[in-house]
Amino acid sequence: MPTCPLCNSPSAGTFHQDKRRTYSRCTECALIFADPDVLLPPEEEKAVYDQHENNPEDQGYRRFLDRLAAPLTERLGPAQLDGLDFGCGPGPTLSVMLEEMGYNMAIYDPYFAHEPTALERQYDFVTCTEAIEHFYTPAKEWGQLIDMVKPGGWLGLMTKLARDLDAFVNWHYKNDPTHVSFFSRETFHYLAQRDGLEVEFVGNDVILLRKTQ
Repeated sequence: MPTCPLCNSPSAGTFHQDKRRTYSRCTECALIFADPDVLLPPEEEKAVYDQHENNPEDQGYRRFLDRLAAPLTERLGPAQLDGLDFGCGPGPTLSVMLEEMGYNMAIYDPYFAHEPTALERQYDFVTCTEAIEHFYTPAKEWGQLIDMVKPGGWLGLMTKLARDLDAFVNWHYKNDPTHVSFFSRETFHYLAQRDGLEVEFVGNDVILLRKTQ
């Protein structure tokens, strides 16, 4: 049985299998993850991302991102705080929106804004929208995210939450070949307890975590 790429616990064997790949579910943290043998190589993964047409001038995309920005900034309070948008993609937009509100923003993306120095400091808050499901090595990336948040700071995430097997079988979200790590409420509760975080769910796909230590 494959080992969970998030918490290194054993999986419960095959959770679901479709025509393209097999998925396993961790017995400890409940992460659902795709068979590591079928993960796309970097050039093919980037080719999928290159098709995205994210643009800060797109008002519909701004409204989508505001589902995270609005509740997060309510909790952050006054501007002039330092933030990082991790996994900003080819058209950084959330960072632009937050800069317009007065926050000091840095960006990072392994393909489109590869600035490793951005990962070497701490921030008052870190955002990661529609990116965590792409993590091939989620233990590594999760550790990076947590380490970059100052004590008392916030981690704001946006990702579709996995549910039970019946829902997963017909879930369109799993069909994107770059979506490989599927988090659930149980997964975030596990991580919050393990890593000293307070977790809050806003709607169906926004997760806010506050670092308490």
